Amino acid sequence: MSSNRPRQTGFTLIELIIFIVVVSAGLAGILSVMNTTVKSSADPMVRKQAIAIAESLLEEILLKDYCDPDTVTAGTPPTCGTYTVEASRSLYDDVKDYAGYSTTSGIVDLVGDAIPGLALYNIAGVTVGDSTDLTGVAAKKITVSVSGPAGTISLSGYRANY
Repeated sequence: MSSNRPRQTGFTLIELIIFIVVVSAGLAGILSVMNTTVKSSADPMVRKQAIAIAESLLEEILLKDYCDPDTVTAGTPPTCGTYTVEASRSLYDDVKDYAGYSTTSGIVDLVGDAIPGLALYNIAGVTVGDSTDLTGVAAKKITVSVSGPAGTISLSGYRANY
């Protein structure tokens, strides 16, 4: 005997529960990955800030004279005279003046005023290597190290005697 009732279609309660469990597990996995990504998303910005500080100071140093202008003998290339130590960063006039320069209370400008927002960063140290020969040209290697919340960044450059 046949029934005239139409056959019901749709989902059963068991199928809906299984669907909810599978989707919940997937969402939990996606959210845990996003949580890890968002938690460390500021690290590249902090690292980039330290690199920008190091680049800025390295450029400042590389723009200074190779020899102390107070005692240099003119020529091509110039002959360096006696090295004299300048009193402060605002008076530094040659590359070697920066040797050993560092800060402990944040980044400061040329006159020593703190730069807002950079209190967590410090110049860990500047080293100026003795003259080296780069294919017949005397040069000094300058290394600037900046410490910050993401660790220490070091950048190096060469200043030639020309």
